[in-house]
Amino acid sequence: MNGKQKRYLRSLAVNIKPIVQIGKSGLSNEILTSIRNAADARELIKVNILQNSDEVATDVAEAIEEMGLDVVQIIGRNLIVFKVSDRKENRKISVEVKNIVK
Repeated sequence: MNGKQKRYLRSLAVNIKPIVQIGKSGLSNEILTSIRNAADARELIKVNILQNSDEVATDVAEAIEEMGLDVVQIIGRNLIVFKVSDRKENRKISVEVKNIVK
């Protein structure tokens, strides 16, 4: 993903509220599954790490990227995550991102 594509995704993510919140229980398999499912349904999501969590944003980003999702940006305790949907009917943002040329 190039810089223009990331910039476009960041501009879309400004108005998105966090879908997944990581709390004191930390980053579990259930949370990773819900992140993957939410990203597949919406393509662009925001993940929030609550203050009572011991998780660090960079560690969470690494775990998310290991699942095959793209972390577009980390801002403090918020992550913007992008994934091209497996279902064609959900591919709205990825079509726009694909049309952005270097």
